[in-house]
Amino acid sequence: MIDRYTRPQMGAIFSLENKYRVWLEIETLACEAQAELGAQTAKANKSNSKASGITLEEARFIRENANFDVERIDELEATLNHDVIAFLTNVAEYLDAGIAEGEPKPSRWVHYGMTSSDLGDTALCCQITQALDLILEGVRKLGDTAKKRAFEFKDTLCVGRTHGIHAEPMVFGMKFGAWAWALKRAEERLKQARDLSAARGAISGAVGSYSSIDPFVEEYICEKLGLTADPLSTQVIARDNHAHVASALAITAATLEHIATEIRALQKSDTLEAEEPFTKGQKGSSAMPHKRNPITAERICGMARNIKANAQVAFDSVALWHERDISHSSAERIALADSFIALDYILAKAQWILEGLVVYPENCQANLDRTRGLIYSSKVLLALVDTGITREEAYDIVQSNAMTVWDDIQQARSGPSYKERIAADERAKSLTPQQLDELFDPWNFLEDRSILFERLETLTF
Repeated sequence: MIDRYTRPQMGAIFSLENKYRVWLEIETLACEAQAELGAQTAKANKSNSKASGITLEEARFIRENANFDVERIDELEATLNHDVIAFLTNVAEYLDAGIAEGEPKPSRWVHYGMTSSDLGDTALCCQITQALDLILEGVRKLGDTAKKRAFEFKDTLCVGRTHGIHAEPMVFGMKFGAWAWALKRAEERLKQARDLSAARGAISGAVGSYSSIDPFVEEYICEKLGLTADPLSTQVIARDNHAHVASALAITAATLEHIATEIRALQKSDTLEAEEPFTKGQKGSSAMPHKRNPITAERICGMARNIKANAQVAFDSVALWHERDISHSSAERIALADSFIALDYILAKAQWILEGLVVYPENCQANLDRTRGLIYSSKVLLALVDTGITREEAYDIVQSNAMTVWDDIQQARSGPSYKERIAADERAKSLTPQQLDELFDPWNFLEDRSILFERLETLTF
């Protein structure tokens, strides 16, 4: 991901420095596990061909002296063309420095019985878990903001739209409330992806058969790292796990895109019910100084496309040849990191928008009244049916008057409101003036809205 969209904390998780730091921790834990295994084996007076022979003192030395240098690893990899071997070579340079010629080298115990995927896959799961924790923090914060603002506007009337067309009255707080519930679902998906699929580890050797390493080492490392040992890894951790994570990221991005799309629509000049923040000194257009464009919401929509597309990369990486190939490796180095970094960025931008979103209640009311009462047609339809006529007869009365008003609106003609036309229609004379006043009262549509906010009150992040 380009620096423009990389926030420091998430960027650090996917930096080479952090990756190699996790690698070093895994290799160090493996040495400590082997030493512990050896001690247990000796105490039980048994033999274990998969125990390395490393002593507790040697493991302690490795813990205290193992290190790496990113630039040196890059230099070695340029020749070796193998990142894990380059890393191990560099670690050995630190461990074996000062060891006299002919003396046993401490580095011989590093990576004992392991294969590259043991290290790389377990470390990647650690990084993904770190990243998911950061994403979850952002989702929860955004969800709390959406919930808070829902109650702020629970009594602000606005028009609901279906197919982009005015439908029935609602309250603006319902928009924020719907976003809060969507973010709660996102939180649950992300947490499931973290716990079920991401927090895994595998230290099982070539083809995953523990041929050269005791399962104790895997259990020891996973426990220390807060991971669950994969029950059967075929040298690599199966990529349906990573696809699960990428899917959760993509759905979260799609949710943010949905929120941003609504805000963009509400900010249109001929709607203007809400507007993303426009900061002091900000410029809207190089050619048209009057413009206040929803650029941040548009950026969220654009970057969500990348995250959704990257999920397909993860799906394609599930099918590997036999027990392992590395067709997934190069693809997910780009796609996974970029998805996390991009989602982290747009979460922050969505937070900024929702916290500062400007809502214009007067414009909401003006839009509510814009169609001269047409949005109350459903109540009129039911009221007429209640008088005893058929639904078909009632529908004809309601629609014919509605279309006349609609034509007036379309032609910018003045004319009676919808309520006035219904009142003048002989076919609707059974409706009293008092009934009409009630039918054309927007709050008549919202008598049960309290249940929506009572449910929202129970929502926690």
